Amino acid sequence: MNFITSKRFVTIALALLVAFNVTLLGVILWQNTHRLAPWAPNRQHERQNSFIEPLTLSESQKLCFRKLRQEHFLKVMPEMEKITLLKKQLVEESLKDQPDIKKIDTLALGIGSYQATIEHELALHFHELAKICTPEQRDSLKKVLDGIVTHKHSMRMERSKEHRP
Repeated sequence: MNFITSKRFVTIALALLVAFNVTLLGVILWQNTHRLAPWAPNRQHERQNSFIEPLTLSESQKLCFRKLRQEHFLKVMPEMEKITLLKKQLVEESLKDQPDIKKIDTLALGIGSYQATIEHELALHFHELAKICTPEQRDSLKKVLDGIVTHKHSMRMERSKEHRP
């Protein structure tokens, strides 16, 4: 009798597979039901720290920075949601057999308008952040912001290269 077709081997293999599946499901369930401890950094916290660390801000400056950043994101959230809605409409229109070019133009201009508002608010937000900083910290803030802009631009360029034939 062949070892692989024996009842004992098949029974043991099935029992091991069931045990592994139950263990895996338990781990997944545990991960989904347990939140990070309050002291454990999450992605948002890590991003804020990487933004704030090079500036060597005092604790009161850090609090002001966090408050201003939170206020900024809450302020531009409606525009971001409107852009998302317009982009969905743009995709729907562009996938039609006979897309309405005027509607596409209107949607694109609407997206641009909301994006311009976001960029305007971002510039004002950077100004508010700069007012909290000392002159030396402003230099560091400029470097951080330049790095963010350069990084985003280089990421877009890389993505566009990937999509070229």
